[in-house]
This record gives sequence, C-alpha cells and structure tokens, in this order.
Amino acid sequence: MTESIISLDSINPIEFFGVNNGKLDLLKKKFPLLKILSRGTQLKLSGAPEEVTIAQEKIGQIISYLERNGNLSENYFEQILGDEEKVDNFKDRNANEILVFGPNGRNVKARTANQKKMVSLADKNDIIFAIGPAGTGKTYTAVALAVRALKNKAVRKIILTRPAVEAGENLGFLPGDLKEKIDPYLRPLYDALDDMIPADKLSYFMTNRVIEIAPLAYMRGRTLDNAFIILDEAQNATELQLKMFLTRIGASAKAIITGDLTQIDLPKNQKSGLEKATRILKNIDGIGYLQLDEEDVVRHRLVKAIIRAYDANKE
Repeated sequence: MTESIISLDSINPIEFFGVNNGKLDLLKKKFPLLKILSRGTQLKLSGAPEEVTIAQEKIGQIISYLERNGNLSENYFEQILGDEEKVDNFKDRNANEILVFGPNGRNVKARTANQKKMVSLADKNDIIFAIGPAGTGKTYTAVALAVRALKNKAVRKIILTRPAVEAGENLGFLPGDLKEKIDPYLRPLYDALDDMIPADKLSYFMTNRVIEIAPLAYMRGRTLDNAFIILDEAQNATELQLKMFLTRIGASAKAIITGDLTQIDLPKNQKSGLEKATRILKNIDGIGYLQLDEEDVVRHRLVKAIIRAYDANKE
C-alpha cells in the first residue's frame, strides 16, 4: 500500500474537482482500485504502488493543463485520463497568462502588454524595476508573481516592504502597537494579497512569517534569501535606503522594485534614489527594467485621461 498527497495550490480546485465533484467522480471511476480523498487543495491517493504512479502522472497532466489554460471541460478531462497524447496536443493563446487563482476561483493574470512583459522579465531576471504611474498594475502584478513563486515552492517566503515616508519612518509617536502603526502605510499590499490568497491561509502565512510585510527601515541589517521580495513605492526611498535594500538580497532571492517618479513624497531636502538606481543599474545582466504608462492603467477609464492631463501640464 502506497500513499501520495498531491497539492492543487497552483490551480483553481473547483476546475479540477468539477461542479458537484463531477470530474473527481470521473477520476475515481478511472482508478477504481485506488482510494481517492479530497481535502481543501489537497488530493490523497492510497493503493497499489503502480496504480498510484499512473494516477499521479494523469493528475499531473491535468494540473499542467489547468496551470496553462485556467479551465478544462469535463469531456476533455475524461479524454486526458484515457489518452496519453491529449495533453501534448493543446496550444492555447492564453497559455501561461494566469499567474494565480484567488479565492472563489478568481483568475489573476497580466492584463496589458507591459504587464505581460513584466512577467517575462521576472522569469528571466533576479531583480527588476517596474516604473510607472498609479493604476498600471505594477504592484498587483508583482504580488501575483510573488504568490505564484510561493505556491510553486520556488521560494520559501514573501517579503513586502515600502517606505513609511508619511510618518518619516519614525513610527514611535503613532498610537497602537507596531502592526497598528504601520498597517495604514502597507494597506495596498494587504489588499493585493486578499485578492489572491484565502483569508485563513493568508492569516496562517502571516502568523508564521511565510509572508512578511514591513516598512523599509526594518530591512536594515538583514539578508533576504530564499524569498521573493517586493519594494513598493520605491520613489520614496532615498539613495542610501535603496542601496541598503538592494544589498540585502540573498543568493537565492528575487526582487521587484516598483515606483512612480511623478509622485515623490520625500521632504524637499531629500532626493529619491529610484531615478539614480534605474539609471546606473539597468544595463547590468540579471536586472530588468520596465516602463509602464497610461495605456496600462486598469482602473476607472478616467484615470488614463487624468494621467495624460497632468503629463501635458507639467510645470
């Protein structure tokens, strides 16, 4: 007797199990000698070693298809179970666009040409700079890439950080404990995570520091390894802060730095380090650079017009 547990974290479990577990019933019918149990996003197989091995291969093919395409008809599900060549024959123009499946089966994917380019750059580089105006999805896409890496076990943890510049990163005078002090400045990162990870699992990840959200000042002195790290609102980091962050990155880590050079909130006597960093580092092998613009805005249709109006009337 052999047991195997298969994770479905990288796909939408509803698409795998089917309506009223219709696809799961097909799987059980295909392998009547196996005991197949589902629990959350896990599938447990029990039975003879050769049967478990064959079932693992078929389930792996189905998972691979769903990772690429997002959905799978019950008819095609059944065909994959019975035909070794079916999985190799599909070519879908939406392949690999879906980054993660959020709660309730929501597909999170790159929606614009530059967002897709951001995904491609992140796959090819260990550090990327994504620069652009508000609403272009740079932070959201970065968080999706980090969640995908965590689910695929490419990293052990996610670290999300941004400068708490509104409080001068001197948070002591604010009321409440540390979490209550910094949460308002990190809320956009929480919002993105809420769209991609079920509340109970997100709470578990946060409690166990699998996902860590902290102000940039708290990165000093650390080595960030086996992690996917995102520095958001990097235009509000000084040159020293940005250099400090970039030199924290460990050998087995990836980092995305996002920012909008038109919205610098630093005091007048402090200079943003983002422009200099992108200028002197963009040609280093392993560091990617992406400029997003108003065409990438995925918020209200008027946001594009607002960005264009401000760009046209720079003082």
